[in-house]
This record gives sequence, structure tokens and C-alpha cells, in this order.
Amino acid sequence: MGFFEGMQMSTDLFLDGLLDQRVVVDLTSQYVVLGSFTGYNEHFLELKNADLHDLRDTETTRENYVAASAATGVKRNRRKVYIARHEMVAIGALDDVVDD
Repeated sequence: MGFFEGMQMSTDLFLDGLLDQRVVVDLTSQYVVLGSFTGYNEHFLELKNADLHDLRDTETTRENYVAASAATGVKRNRRKVYIARHEMVAIGALDDVVDD
């Protein structure tokens, strides 16, 4: 049986499991955000010591930027940032990023 089979879990339960971890948030736009996930509500995620990165400013791909940040550390450019949840495509622990 797979992890999700037979389980009815809310999005909030998954988000609770990521609280107080460094995360990467992929957005529908050309932005990716990395930082410490400190809270959320119905409309926003809160990240502290975050890197709000505009992929239009670089020639690297999203995957390469995230992998490099996982390897070398988050280049903080915001003390705190709020991300609209409706813009989120994916969220995951930065420790789960692989570069294979």
C-alpha cells in the first residue's frame, strides 16, 4: 500500500510537517523561494531568512538554482516574506533536494 492510500489528509497537515524546516517553494510564476518555513494561514505562507529568486534574472534553470542553493546555502535577500498560497505549485524540504 502506498503512503497516501486510505488516507484523507488535509494540505495543512502536510504543511505542519514542514514547519521550522528550510524549504523550497516553486511558484506558478518565474520565481522560486527558499527559506525557513515559519507559518501559514488560509492565504499565505511565511518564510524567514528567505531567498526570493527571480529566474528571469539568470540563465540557470530552476532545478540547477535550487540544487546549487541546497549545496551552498540559501542566499538570503529577505528577512521575512509572505507567499500567496494560490501561487504555490510545490513545497518541499530543502534537505530533500537531490542533484543526480
